[in-house]
Amino acid sequence: MPDKHLHIVAHTVPFPADIGGVIDLFYKIKALHKAGIKIHLHCFTYANRTEQPELNKYCEKVHYYKRHRNIFSASLRLPFIVSSRKSKELLSRLQQDNYPILFEGIHTTYYLQAGKLKNRKTIVRLHNAEFEYYHRLSLHEHNLLKKVYFQFESRLLKKYENKLAKKYFVVAVSEHDVQLYQDLFHAINIQYMPVFLPYSLAVGKEGKGCYCLYHGNLSVNENEKAAIWLLQNVFTDKTVPFIIAGKDPSEALRCKINQHNNCCLVANPTEKEMQDIIRKAQINILPSFNNTGVKLKLINALFNGRHCVVNTAGVEGSGLENACHIAEDKDEFKSAIEQLYQQPFTEEEIQQRQGILQALYNNEANAQQLIKWLW
Repeated sequence: MPDKHLHIVAHTVPFPADIGGVIDLFYKIKALHKAGIKIHLHCFTYANRTEQPELNKYCEKVHYYKRHRNIFSASLRLPFIVSSRKSKELLSRLQQDNYPILFEGIHTTYYLQAGKLKNRKTIVRLHNAEFEYYHRLSLHEHNLLKKVYFQFESRLLKKYENKLAKKYFVVAVSEHDVQLYQDLFHAINIQYMPVFLPYSLAVGKEGKGCYCLYHGNLSVNENEKAAIWLLQNVFTDKTVPFIIAGKDPSEALRCKINQHNNCCLVANPTEKEMQDIIRKAQINILPSFNNTGVKLKLINALFNGRHCVVNTAGVEGSGLENACHIAEDKDEFKSAIEQLYQQPFTEEEIQQRQGILQALYNNEANAQQLIKWLW
């Protein structure tokens, strides 16, 4: 059989695999490579995400393009996350053959929507319902300029995603996003595919941990808001130890944590340190203020931690509802902590969780499904 070649256009450099959409993409690349696909990777660089030799292990070729994040890349018609990711070199390379193209994130679809890639087999991988994600960012943003930008970007994204949904094959990361695209945009061809992950086994330790944990990228305003909400509404009882861990916490968050004797901050832990923190926690507490996309921090906690308490928004459409304890308001979160903090995590719970996770997050099976869609 002839080799199968695939172009993947990525919104950023997918290594190191340390943030949401990048984790899905990096382990997807590994799974497709293992399945024999010849990958031609195209990715946009940032100041802190540059060329990575590690990607050469899994790709035939890796091409890098600079993302233009200045005012001249802005558009009154296109979302900035799209208009800032264009390159004549990229278009030229995509047009040199007739290989199928996987667009990772609507961020990368500039030339698709411009009609430059007609009669090509394409898939657009959604990382979120982006218009809703940016709307939520605007609600939680205090900086006026950023708030205005998020609001304007959300309006452009809603129009843009509506057009894409009516023309192209789209693959979402959650059932919620599938339903949203069908109901709101009347998507003509949308499918659900779970994220690709570095884990395959649920390895939460039996027994009891010694603290509650909230973790995430703390530079994201929504995550900071969730951490502050927990501090001010749930961990008012000084007897329960509470750790907040993650990237780039603000000074405001640091100050609020310092006001609580039972709370501490672990700022910018390494991946190994973060996994150790998750494993040693008794309860991973992960409320969310939006229900788009999929919460990779929750999946990480389910594979590697003990009890997990979330709200409906944090788990809706993920298929993980039966692996979590659900709480909606501060009283329900407090009640769940009171119930679970002294309750050992059992082998039976580990096995039940493994069954739920393995049914969804099987990289090899999901790679084969993606290959069927592409060919």
